[in-house]
Amino acid sequence: MAATAVSGLQMATARSHISSSHRIFKAGAAVLGANSKGRSWAKLASACHISYFHHFQRSFSSSPIRFDKVVTRAMSEASEKKPTSGLPIDLKGKRAFIAGVADDNGYGWAIAKSLAAAGAEILVGTWVPALNIFETSLRRGKFDESRVLPDGSLMEITKIYPLDAVYDTLEDVPEDVKANKRYAGSSNWTVQEVAESVKQDFGSIDILVHSLANGPEVTKPLLETSRKGYLAAISASSYSYVSLLKCFIPIMNPGGSSISLTYIASERIIPGYGGGMSSAKAALESDTRVLAFEAGRKHKIRVNTISAGPLRSRAAKAIGFIDTMIEYSLANAPLQKELSADEVGNTAAFLASPLASAITGAVIYVDNGLNAMGVGVDSPMFADLNIPKDKH
Repeated sequence: MAATAVSGLQMATARSHISSSHRIFKAGAAVLGANSKGRSWAKLASACHISYFHHFQRSFSSSPIRFDKVVTRAMSEASEKKPTSGLPIDLKGKRAFIAGVADDNGYGWAIAKSLAAAGAEILVGTWVPALNIFETSLRRGKFDESRVLPDGSLMEITKIYPLDAVYDTLEDVPEDVKANKRYAGSSNWTVQEVAESVKQDFGSIDILVHSLANGPEVTKPLLETSRKGYLAAISASSYSYVSLLKCFIPIMNPGGSSISLTYIASERIIPGYGGGMSSAKAALESDTRVLAFEAGRKHKIRVNTISAGPLRSRAAKAIGFIDTMIEYSLANAPLQKELSADEVGNTAAFLASPLASAITGAVIYVDNGLNAMGVGVDSPMFADLNIPKDKH
């Protein structure tokens, strides 16, 4: 499969020296061939002319942890001798910060993988209470299968930063949160402090990704949502993006890209998606347009958001009916297939690349076309219309 995906390209590889806690992936193609996500990764591989070089060792230290970098480079065979064919997604030499990665089954993780596959260096911000579990799982190799890139190498995270994007500065943090044992042992985790830490460690970034959302009363109808719950959803799910961009934009290189994740509930009624979360997503999309103007004029930074379809992520399961939402999408979207996180990740890689240099202020739908539908075609009232359906 790898030979097909990278037809006409030579994959230059160096044998990696992986610690005993990690699995050795000698045949990435075989892994992808057995994985239902393989087709999506193959498409990215064919576009990203990938070769890779492993460092001799991965090291782990206390929070925030560092990893010796695997430099994933994008280039064609004999690139110095002839022009690259096609339109490669080339992010080599770029550095990305992805806020909101705490496991290996959400959109944030998928975006990190796609950016890494295209050559970007990966930094992540992880919610402080989830930091220890995430670092431990990563260190023990529990995410190794999920870390496999199209060329068979493993995605490397250069550094993980503790982050709670609800707080802009240390002065904003309530005393009870400071004293909370879940925050013990971590420091410099407010938005401003993380941006300053990244500047001190790396100088600058090129790509900023916001993969954060939380609504403590998400299961409540809007009429039953408290002011506190509503404002908490806005704070964590939309203003956190404004704060991140405000604090990181001084260290973003001109021509950089910022991406967030939204949902169709911003403009359509999704019963059960409550607690102010639909309002938060609407605010996020409105802010995307305003930020695109301000960040574009002042800093030459592009700002876009991806409206992603339903995914069985750990966060989505908190809503309580994610399986029903996925089934509804399968029955009613123009493309009758389950959405994969990789498809959202690959879209983010495109938006972060020079190929999308004229795209800003946009809501990009990655939902198999469900956003275009005005009615649910699985309704009995359409039974006599002989609408084409796939069996799934």
